[in-house]
Amino acid sequence: MLAAILLLPIVALAVQPARSEGPPAWAYPVNPPGFKPALDDGKPRSVPDSGASYTVPQTRDLFLAPVWHPEDHPALPDIVAHGRKPDVFACGFCHRANGQGGPENADLAGLPASYIIQQMADYKNGMRTTAVQNRAPQTLMISLAKSVSDSEIAVAAAYFSSLKPRERIRVVETDVVPKTFVAGWFLADLGNGEKEPIGSRIIEVPEDLAQFENRDSRARFIAYVPPGAVKKGEALVASGGGKAVSCGVCHGPTLHGLGPIPPLAGRSPSYITRQLYEFQHGVRTGAWSPLMSNAVTNLTEDDLISISAYLASLKP
Repeated sequence: MLAAILLLPIVALAVQPARSEGPPAWAYPVNPPGFKPALDDGKPRSVPDSGASYTVPQTRDLFLAPVWHPEDHPALPDIVAHGRKPDVFACGFCHRANGQGGPENADLAGLPASYIIQQMADYKNGMRTTAVQNRAPQTLMISLAKSVSDSEIAVAAAYFSSLKPRERIRVVETDVVPKTFVAGWFLADLGNGEKEPIGSRIIEVPEDLAQFENRDSRARFIAYVPPGAVKKGEALVASGGGKAVSCGVCHGPTLHGLGPIPPLAGRSPSYITRQLYEFQHGVRTGAWSPLMSNAVTNLTEDDLISISAYLASLKP
């Protein structure tokens, strides 16, 4: 299991631009067969604007959340910093010390505590699963939800809810994108200058792969989206385009959340697309899910792309 979620790849898997059948492959990257992390070279790791350093084994320790920038957030509760052995991993390992995670998982920073608690209950009770059964980020959450205590969830939820999300995603409309590979349940730029048509996809990659793999909470991302997607998404979000209701009715007029309803502005477009798809296909069936399922049932995959692109372009 540990090797499955480590982030440094030795095998590159190109993602093809063809439109997918079933869950869109670009939104659900899966590690290639035989995926293994790169060997530890023994050198300590560092990131920009931090005096901290960690070894490679520390950046891969499921029971350690690296704290690169302690000035960015309060002290981490123990459940966030270290988890509880043997089966409750540190929340901050995957979601980072500031809660913002990456394209492969949820951005928890600033979510209502009650919403986080409800999602953990849904994972535990089988009301929130995943459209792609072998994706570790979701299967690990389902497993963890069955082992973590209610009090631990409450502490973690209060911590993440108290955090202010950072602006970290740059949305770029383009016809062509860098060729990518799956680098640990998310996409990364191959870095060789090769390009391919974007097609009907969003390609979200770290600006600095090593920085993100070192679990730096200040890592930033580029989200390449089809030309015109942001404007189309703005119209769909505002009015529903005759297919849905305005997102602002539930998520607030600025899309920064309303009561227990989560904010959408500035969130990962890969993550947003997965959630919209899973509401459409009955993968999420917990509290509030019927409202979302009805709202998105008539949207096409291109609509999901446009909505996700627009929401990602907003300031969180």
